[in-house]
Amino acid sequence: MSERTRCAVIGAGPAGMVLGLLLARAGIDVTVLEKHADFLRDFRGDTVHPSTIRLLDDLGLGERFARLPQTKITEVAFPTDDGGQVVVGDLKRLGKFGHPHPYIAITPQWDFLNLLADAAAEEPTFTLRMRSEVTELVKERGRVTGVRYRTEDGTTHTLLADLTVACDGRWSLAREQAGLRPKELPVPMDVWWFRLSRAPGEGVDRLRPRMNGTKFGVLIPRRDYFQIAYINKKGSDADLRRRGIEAFRRDVAELLPELADRVDELTTMDQVKHLDVRLNRLKRWHVDGLLCIGDAAHAMSPVGGVGINLAVQDAVGAARLLAGPLRRGRVDERTLAAVRHRRLLPTVVVQGLQQILHRAVVSPTVEGRRSGPPKSFTTLLRRAPWLSTVPALVIGVGPRPERAPVFARR
Repeated sequence: MSERTRCAVIGAGPAGMVLGLLLARAGIDVTVLEKHADFLRDFRGDTVHPSTIRLLDDLGLGERFARLPQTKITEVAFPTDDGGQVVVGDLKRLGKFGHPHPYIAITPQWDFLNLLADAAAEEPTFTLRMRSEVTELVKERGRVTGVRYRTEDGTTHTLLADLTVACDGRWSLAREQAGLRPKELPVPMDVWWFRLSRAPGEGVDRLRPRMNGTKFGVLIPRRDYFQIAYINKKGSDADLRRRGIEAFRRDVAELLPELADRVDELTTMDQVKHLDVRLNRLKRWHVDGLLCIGDAAHAMSPVGGVGINLAVQDAVGAARLLAGPLRRGRVDERTLAAVRHRRLLPTVVVQGLQQILHRAVVSPTVEGRRSGPPKSFTTLLRRAPWLSTVPALVIGVGPRPERAPVFARR
């Protein structure tokens, strides 16, 4: 069975859904393909950053987003040796720059994606196909001309398109079949996600990294539970699981003593989800007829939680450049290269900062050489707290924030 669309988008994550919505608002026929039946998956990135919330305002979706369940984070603070803390990212300071949303919203990603899907469904040129797994790129004389996808009944369909955009994540099938290989950057850590209950109003609404010996974690307050990132040396998942759930509970209790009374909620290591952390980027983001954006073009470390923000901004920048050529029915390689040119600097800057944090904070902690950030760094921030504005801008807004193009505003 064969169909045709102007633009085929692989993957209905934040990048794919934002791109689909913006192109549909430009009057372009766009089809988004998602292999899952819904968006309900645990431990996906749930941070919606100030620049993304402002984008939702541009799109006329700000009020809808404000009604979603969310926790507002205004500070990123590290503990210090004297039992205190130092604020390394004060998002409240963004208000002095005229930013209307000086906080990070911790919102279930499925709610965020459903909001985008509902808004896109209002556009007559938008189609979202769930339970549709892309299995192959369609090529003609060396050019990508669409995709083949399989539905849940086992039927294979062909979707022809003037342009295909890969938003299918760090393990992108489309990227692999196009022969695009990312350059891998060294990463010292992996992350294990789990949750523990939270009483109403318990704790403070701030991101709180914790260090204790070689143990390192980040406590993320959600409305009715704590989402916890346990950080350890890369490649140690097998050893962690061999030690078993009791040993893991002891580690968590030592790292987070205030939550020691509920570690028994972890009854099996199946509740602890392993994230194989990658940091990479493509040298070339396209081949003729195919463009990669978001994690398909550059996998980010979870440090700073900036991956979603960068992917969304990739989508906005891409829509701005692609809308005109797609209306005319032909997107050449110069236009595809322009998307990478527009979004490369923010990618390199953010990944560079993540590498610095890996070397200065993560590696010394998980290797037992030092617990916490360098003392000189914390001393400087205590003496000049205004410096916390810089990480707040990088994390919350990004090196090149994208505003919605005029054709997509409501």
